[in-house]
Amino acid sequence: MGICFSKKSTRARRPVYSKRITNASSSSSISRNISVNRWSRVRSSSVKTEKSTSDDVIIHEQAIAAAALLFQQQNGDVLRFDRSNSQCRRSCSTRRRSSLIDPLVLPQQIVNQEVKHDELETSHIVLVHGGGFGAWCWYKTIALLQECKFKVTAIDASGSGIDLFDANAIESLSQYVKPLTDFLNKLADGEKVILVGHDFGGACISYAMELFPTKVAKAIFIAASMLKTGQSTLDMFSLKENTNGLMRQAQKFLYANGNNQPPTAIDLDKSLLKDLLFNQCPAKDVALACVSMRPIPFAPVLEKLSLSDSNYGCVRRFYIETPEDNAIPITLQQTMINQSPPEKVFRLKGADHCPFLSKPQALHKLLVEIAKM
Repeated sequence: MGICFSKKSTRARRPVYSKRITNASSSSSISRNISVNRWSRVRSSSVKTEKSTSDDVIIHEQAIAAAALLFQQQNGDVLRFDRSNSQCRRSCSTRRRSSLIDPLVLPQQIVNQEVKHDELETSHIVLVHGGGFGAWCWYKTIALLQECKFKVTAIDASGSGIDLFDANAIESLSQYVKPLTDFLNKLADGEKVILVGHDFGGACISYAMELFPTKVAKAIFIAASMLKTGQSTLDMFSLKENTNGLMRQAQKFLYANGNNQPPTAIDLDKSLLKDLLFNQCPAKDVALACVSMRPIPFAPVLEKLSLSDSNYGCVRRFYIETPEDNAIPITLQQTMINQSPPEKVFRLKGADHCPFLSKPQALHKLLVEIAKM
């Protein structure tokens, strides 16, 4: 989640880099073809009834998926979804597909990419959410990756998701990312993971990469803060230009220590979340986010990272751009990429700030592709 203040903007030179990859649109094309063919065969008299049934099924599955993820976090169980029944019922749905319809309902053969896990450096992917989010936001990505037999761990940062700590009481980045660093510290010698960070989660995985470089095979930044040493997330987001002021309007600073003291956290105006973060997301996911997001602790945003070439610099980094992003504009993403070039850059067409909700299938394909590299 970008933090917007009134510092003087610095115009970033538009970067030029040769390793940009645009995600293939095959899955969306197949989805559209399936939708058109299916729609053309349906008599108009049956559309209303079947659409209502489809909506109920989708909302029911979304609720089950979110509840299952929360159960996993509380009990440490492996999250698994049985979608066989829903696939059967949904195969005869007449619902139109669009960019705002949940892509998880695509046919099984599209979802399941062939992955030879014995050829991977690691098949364990660790998902780190952005500011205000929690592990819940990855529920579509978790389901898709596990269908491809990946081991997936979604982390709740301190004061986020279902973690009980008060966000206003978090005083440092190390305290905020402690659930992640504790998890990495407990990995067996020689065991590696792929870290995936979204939004402020980019700073979190950077911090972890510096501490545990031998336990991180790759790092993937999704519309995330990818900083240089000596930079804070606030420093980078203060470079934003060409914004419409939506972030500034949405921010509500919290002062748990009194109004004469620095802010302790940042909350977001729920009425502006759709336009700011979820402008390409299904309405049901926006509703889920509005009841699940929590305040963002302020102190970690101010903290400058200390990153070395010998630790952080030895981990392979990849960046996934989100061109329809209203929270971290594409110009800011490119500034970060240009200042600290990763190994490869991917562009996720049509993605807003939260592609794990708006473009889960396309994001999944990129994550698998990077895992195979």
